[in-house]
Order: sequence, then C-alpha cells, then structure tokens
Amino acid sequence: MRRWVWVLGVLVVVGLGAAVYLLKPVEGPARDLTLVGDVTRGNYLIRVGGCVACHTDTKAGRAFLSGGAGLTTAFGTFVPPNITSDPNAGIGKWTLAMFSDALSNGMGPQGHLYPAFPYENYTQMSDQEIADLYAALMASAPIAEPAAPSQVPFPFNIRLALAGWQNLFFTPARFMPDAGQSAQFNRGKYLAFGPAHCVACHTPRNALGALDWNAALTGSPGGTGGKAPAITAAALTADQYDVPTLVQTLKDGFTPGFDVLGGEMAHVIADSTSQWTDEDLTALATYLLAEKN
Repeated sequence: MRRWVWVLGVLVVVGLGAAVYLLKPVEGPARDLTLVGDVTRGNYLIRVGGCVACHTDTKAGRAFLSGGAGLTTAFGTFVPPNITSDPNAGIGKWTLAMFSDALSNGMGPQGHLYPAFPYENYTQMSDQEIADLYAALMASAPIAEPAAPSQVPFPFNIRLALAGWQNLFFTPARFMPDAGQSAQFNRGKYLAFGPAHCVACHTPRNALGALDWNAALTGSPGGTGGKAPAITAAALTADQYDVPTLVQTLKDGFTPGFDVLGGEMAHVIADSTSQWTDEDLTALATYLLAEKN
C-alpha cells in the first residue's frame, strides 16, 4: 500500500511539474512601445506581410481587410478576422501593446492565438515595424461587418491547450542576420522567415501543426500544413529559375516553363509580392537561390 502511495505521489508531482511548464507564459524580448508608427511604411508592410491576401475575401466581395476566406486545416476552419480600425468588428480598440503581444507572443485579447496566424514569423519583426504596421491598420477604413466565426471542433477549440503548444514549439525572438552574409541576403532571409512568412507555407509540419524548422522551405506534402512545393535553391534551379526570372514570377505569376501560378500563390502574388519594391523582390530571390539558404 505504501508503495502505491509513493507511486501516486510521484505521478502527481510529475503531472504538476508538466502543467506548470506547459501553461507558463511564452514571451519574447520586451518591445519599445513608445515608438511612433509611420502609416506609409505600415501600408507597405501590410502588403509584405500578406495581410491583404489573408484578411480580404475578394471572392465574397468583402471590403479591404474586413475578413478573409476560411483556411481549412486538420484542426478546423480558421477564418481570418476583420483587422480594420472598426472598434467593434475590427481591432480599433486594440492598443499598440495588445497588437504587439499578438504579433510577438501569439497572445490576443481572447487568449492564446492559433498558429494559423503566423506569429511565429511576425515575432521576428523589428519594434519600429510593429509600430508602423499598427499605425497603418489604425488608419484603415473602419468596416463594421465582422468576419464569419471560425469553425474549430472540440478539443482544438480549447485555447488554453495552445499554451502547451507554444511552450513546446514556439520561441519568440527577433531576426538575427547571418554574420558574413551580404545585406541583400539577410534582407531576403528576413522576408522569407519574417513578415512575408514564406516558410510558413513551404515547410512541412508535424502532427500537431508545428513547423519542421530543420526542413525549412523544402515543401509541404499536405497533412497539417497543406500542400506547397519546395522553394529551396536546388528546387528553384531545377525549375529553371534564376534571380531575374524569380523576381518576374513574383510580379506577374508566369513561370519559366510558360505556366501561370494559381491557387493560393496567385493571391499572394496579386495582393502581396506584385506590390513589393524591386529591391525586396531581388533580395528574396537572391536568398532563396543561394546555395546555403
């Protein structure tokens, strides 16, 4: 009897320890929230960050940033919300601190955020960029129509469980350039892993939906991450890409094989990369086509 009491005691201690670890807050470096945002720079970040492609359901005739089409996953259908300046349907009541916490730490006013929102990438943005993006969204036209609710079944609708997911798979941090690499290379890497979040779609995920960072950009075969091709240097070179042709494809969607990119990538090109500066497009293409990316 005493033996079983000891075993039970050990199990309780282990369980409590695991709960404390899995439920503890996940927070990255503190941000400077005294910075003044620039709306013009922020509007460009709206395009770089893919906000339009995700948060505007053009097929349904919804207004700019007022809510996107549902993203169907193995865990449910996530509908990108209204992120206009409307105080009720949008995020007009959010403070810069709340906005920063969402993008940096995956924590929203309603609790832990699902990683369908790519805060794993936005966390790498600089403090000034967070302030700029916030300023632009607060200056957007307020749209009073809320987005449709997401359809997330039990048990995935229990947000507290996301605390465990974040403790297991999420490490909030700012982008660190590669020493010895050019500024152009590092800008391209920053875009791919940071705000443009190319890695979020073009990387396989495990059964719990976490990115396999060791296989970054090698493509997603389907499953919890959807299906997307590899965009490593080897894969792009095999598809006859060089820097100029990849830049052109990101502008107009036409591939070297005289095909046209469709599906989700078509939305990304139309609403995002086609409106980037040539410098950023070249930086991204240079990074992706580098031998060691």
